[in-house]
Amino acid sequence: MFKACLIINDYADIALAVDADGVHLGQDDMPLKEARRIMGNRIIGISTHSVQEALEAERDGADYIGFGSIFPTATKEVGIPKGVDGLRAVKNAVTIPVIAIGGIRPDNVRSVFETGCDGVAVSSGLLDGDIKRNAQRFLASLWPCRSL
Repeated sequence: MFKACLIINDYADIALAVDADGVHLGQDDMPLKEARRIMGNRIIGISTHSVQEALEAERDGADYIGFGSIFPTATKEVGIPKGVDGLRAVKNAVTIPVIAIGGIRPDNVRSVFETGCDGVAVSSGLLDGDIKRNAQRFLASLWPCRSL
């Protein structure tokens, strides 16, 4: 009906138990190779914070990577923001999809998509304040990006 994809964060066992489409793992979670053994051909995404980690995730068989934090964020401590230049470097280094995360808001989302990234993950940029208004601002900001 909605063609949605369910990805469980951190836990391959839960992903399997609920028949999810895949799992997303952080650098301190289950190793990718072990997750692949358990998950089979389901989707596995890996959080990365450098070109080196992105290349390693691709080499080890990740289906996509999450990269960030792009901008400062209070949602999760992930070190120094990488900025759009860091995102662009990762996107140019790997062939698998790259999803940008961290501090993405309506006023900076266009600069993120201009790097060539494949998507964004948004938390506080959508949930802080009026969610409906924030969603409308994101959609208005993304409309010009549809041709990037």
